[in-house]
Amino acid sequence: MPRERLMMDMRDTVVYAIGDVHGCYDELRTLEQKIEADALQFRGRKIIIMLGDYVDRGPNSRRVVEHLMAPPPEGFMRVCLAGNHEVAMLAYLDGHLSLEPWLRVGGRETLFSYGIDPDRLADLYGSSEEVVERIREAIPATHVAFMRTLPVMICSERFLFVHAGIRPGIALEAQDEADLLNIRSEFLAAAHRLDRWVVHGHTIVDVPTLDGRRLGIDTGAFQSGRLTALRIVGKYGRLLSTGE
Repeated sequence: MPRERLMMDMRDTVVYAIGDVHGCYDELRTLEQKIEADALQFRGRKIIIMLGDYVDRGPNSRRVVEHLMAPPPEGFMRVCLAGNHEVAMLAYLDGHLSLEPWLRVGGRETLFSYGIDPDRLADLYGSSEEVVERIREAIPATHVAFMRTLPVMICSERFLFVHAGIRPGIALEAQDEADLLNIRSEFLAAAHRLDRWVVHGHTIVDVPTLDGRRLGIDTGAFQSGRLTALRIVGKYGRLLSTGE
């Protein structure tokens, strides 16, 4: 079933977009506290937009998912978009992806956060069917349901928020979901041909820098310790990050 694509009116709204968290719960809480302090200077509606990839690689995927399922900071709305890592996790749980490819992209750390050692399970049960059943039992159904319902894109008159990017030359309504979650080189090469500002994650950068009409804010928190947010008020943006 296709994921939702949302429209948003950003008038009288302060938006804080947050890059790929990847299991970095402590950094997420620290960044939220910075955002709450920063937002005190503004009136009107305040929205946090999470750009996807909450699981894998970092140490606390389970706590990140639980946190994002809970109410947002007081005075804020929060919208969480899907990333390719949530989709990969679901693909494994649904039997569409084998375990090894998921483990290679950080699934091992996710399983550890749920109290599962995949190597020990393999030793105990042998068959992949038994292993996946034990893993399905260990991951709360509410967490799986949360990941299934994540929208894939938020669009306003001037801005587009998406995990990976968009395919150049294709209307937004015709964009393929797999591109929105996974695209890299074709999108990055077309930054100067975009018809609105695109805020995205997925591709790690050391320092977020405006390139044409796109800004990538995935600063590789799981390896750098820096989780980054972009605050947008009207047409003006400012970066906030942990580790500063």
